[in-house]
Amino acid sequence: MADRDSPWQRDGLNIEELPDPFAPPADHAPPPVRRKRRWIRMGFTVTGALLLITILWLVITAPLGRALEPLPDPAMLLVSAEGRPIARRGAIKDRPVEVAKLDPLTPAAFVAIEDRRFYRHWGIDPRAIGRAMVANMAAGGVRQGGSTLTQQLAKTSFLSSDRSLKRKAQEVIIAFWLEGWLTKDEILSRYLSSVYFGDGVYGLRAAARHYFNRSPEKLTLAQSAMLAGLVQAPSRLTPTKNLAGAQKRSRLVLQAMADTGVITPARARATRSARPIIAGQRVPTGTYFADWVAPSASKAFESDFGQVKVPTTLDADLQRLAVRAITRAPIDGAQAALVAMRPDGRVVAMVGGRSYGESPFNRATQARRQPGSAFKLFVYLAALRAGWTPESLIDDSPITIDGWTPANNDGVYRGRITLKEAFARSSNAATVRLSEAVGRSNVLRAARDLGISTPLPNSPSVALGTAGVSLLELTSAYAAVASGRYPVKATGLQPTVRDEGDLTDAFFMRGGSLERGRDWKPMLDLLWAAANEGTGRRAALATPTFGKTGTSQDNRDALFVGFAGDLVVGVWVGRDDNKPLGKSMSGGTAAAQIWRAFMAPSVSIDGRSATALPRDYQPPRRQAAEERRSPIPSDWTEPDWIEDAAEALERLLDQF
Repeated sequence: MADRDSPWQRDGLNIEELPDPFAPPADHAPPPVRRKRRWIRMGFTVTGALLLITILWLVITAPLGRALEPLPDPAMLLVSAEGRPIARRGAIKDRPVEVAKLDPLTPAAFVAIEDRRFYRHWGIDPRAIGRAMVANMAAGGVRQGGSTLTQQLAKTSFLSSDRSLKRKAQEVIIAFWLEGWLTKDEILSRYLSSVYFGDGVYGLRAAARHYFNRSPEKLTLAQSAMLAGLVQAPSRLTPTKNLAGAQKRSRLVLQAMADTGVITPARARATRSARPIIAGQRVPTGTYFADWVAPSASKAFESDFGQVKVPTTLDADLQRLAVRAITRAPIDGAQAALVAMRPDGRVVAMVGGRSYGESPFNRATQARRQPGSAFKLFVYLAALRAGWTPESLIDDSPITIDGWTPANNDGVYRGRITLKEAFARSSNAATVRLSEAVGRSNVLRAARDLGISTPLPNSPSVALGTAGVSLLELTSAYAAVASGRYPVKATGLQPTVRDEGDLTDAFFMRGGSLERGRDWKPMLDLLWAAANEGTGRRAALATPTFGKTGTSQDNRDALFVGFAGDLVVGVWVGRDDNKPLGKSMSGGTAAAQIWRAFMAPSVSIDGRSATALPRDYQPPRRQAAEERRSPIPSDWTEPDWIEDAAEALERLLDQF
C-alpha cells in the first residue's frame, strides 16, 4: 500500500508549491494601480525634464543682468558743427541704481503703490490676483492688475508686451526663477533701474535727472511719490504733459505709504505735490535733417548708458537761412525742398518741406521726382568725354525718334548753335540730338559715375530728365563737378564719428576725377553760362555762380542746382499730388529765386572761397546788369519793368 500523503502535501507536492486557487489566469492584465503608478512616474520625469529645459533656456536667453544693461539703441543728442543741440533721438536709460544707497522712502513708495506684499511673496501674489479679479469684475473691465514687481521685471526685461496666456505663463516661470536666484533688494534694484517713466526715459536715475534734475539718491518724498505713480501709465501721467494727473496719482501713492505704515497719515497730508524741473531748453525730437542722419548715427555708436552726443555737419546759421528761404518763398501753396552741402558731401543745411510739423516726409531725400533739364549735366559731360567742346556745333532743329518729337520750351529752333548756347538756353531738341550722337549708354554711364543710383531707362527721353531721382542724389552729382572728383557721397556726420560702413564703402567705392582740361573746366564754363546768361540767370550772384535749371513735363517740378563759394545747393519746388505748378513757376523762376535767397546771405556769412575749383580756372567775367542781354526770347520771360526791378534788387543785395 502506497504511503499516504502527509497533511502538508497534496499529490506528492508540498502545500507551498501548490498553485493558488484564487489567483487570476496567467493572461490576466496587471492591476490598474501599477499602470497609474507608471504614468505618474513618467509624468514626474517629463515635468522634471521640462523644468530643467526651462531653467537652461532662462540661463541662456534671460541672463539675470539684462535689466542692468543699456538699451540696444543709445539715446542721441545731435549737435550742429558749432555744438548747438539740434535734435534728440531715442530713449534714455542711465546707470543702474542700488536700493541700499537710496533714501528708504524712495523704494518704499514703489512697493506701497505697486506691490505691498513684495517682501512676503515668492514671485506671484495670489491674494493680489484675487483682489484684482474682484475689482475688475465689479468695474466691468480691467481696472487693477495683480502682477507683482517681480512679474513686472520679468515682463519688461525678458518678454514682449503681448497679452496672451503663453506670455503670462512665461512671466510666472521667470518670476519664480528671479526669486530663487536674487534677493529682494536685487530684484527691486533691477526693477527701478529698468522701468519706464514716460518721456522716453527708462530707469530711476534717468527719470530723476529728467524730471527733477537731481540724482536718485537725493529725491524728496514728494518726488519719489510722483515717480512711483508714473509707472502705472507713464505715457498718460507724465508730468511734462499732464501735471494734474501726475500730482493726483502721487497723492494716492502717499496715501498708500500711510496705509502701510511707511509714513504717518499726517506727513502724507502735509507733503506738497512735486513739480517737474526740466533742465535746459527743449530740443525737438525730429527734424528733416535729424530723420535723415539718425540711422547712420545709430550705427556709429555702441550701446551705452545716458545720452550720446553726436557731432553732425549741420551749420546752424546756414540751416536757419535755408528754413527762411523756403518758408518765405511765394510758391502759391506748393512744397519746396533744399539741400546745401560742401563739395566733399558734408551736408550743412537740409529742408524737406515747408513745415515738418505738418508733414515729416522729406522731399529732399525720400521723394523721387523728375529733374528735367537739370539732368542735362550728364548728357553734356558724356559729350565732353567723347571729344566735344563747348564751342562744338549742334543742330537745334526738330528731331523725331521712334515717333517721339521733343519740343523746345520756347518753341524756337535756332539751327546750328554751340554746345554752350544749347546748354544755356536748355534746348531740348539739341540735347536729345547730342545724347543720340554720343550714345545713351555713355550718358547713363556719366550719371552713374557721378553717383546717380536710381533706375534710369535707356530711352531717348532720359536725356531730358524724365526718370525720377532724389534732390539729395542730384545735388551730390553737382558736388562732384564742383570738386572735380566722383562720386560724392552725402553725409551728415563728422568724419570722426562716421560708422564703419561708411569707411568700408569709401574703401571699395570705385571713383575717379574729372579730366581737368577735357571735362572739368569746360563743364564749369557750361554751368557758368547757364547760371549767368541762360535760364538760370535769376540765381546769379556777385560770386562766380555755376548751375542749371530744371523743369519737368507740364511744369510739375521746378529745380535749380548749382554751386558758388564753398556751397553746393539744390532746390526743388513742386506739389505732393504731382499737379502742375502753372506757367508762372519753373526752374528758372521759383527754384532759382529760392536758391538765390538762400545763397546770397549764406555766401556772405560763410566766409569761404571756392577752393574746390581748379586753381588756374578763371570764370568768364560777368557783365554789368545794364550790359547783360538775355538770350531767352522776350515772349518767354516777364515784362521789362519786372526785370529792371529784379536787376536793381540784385545790385542792392550784392552790396551786402
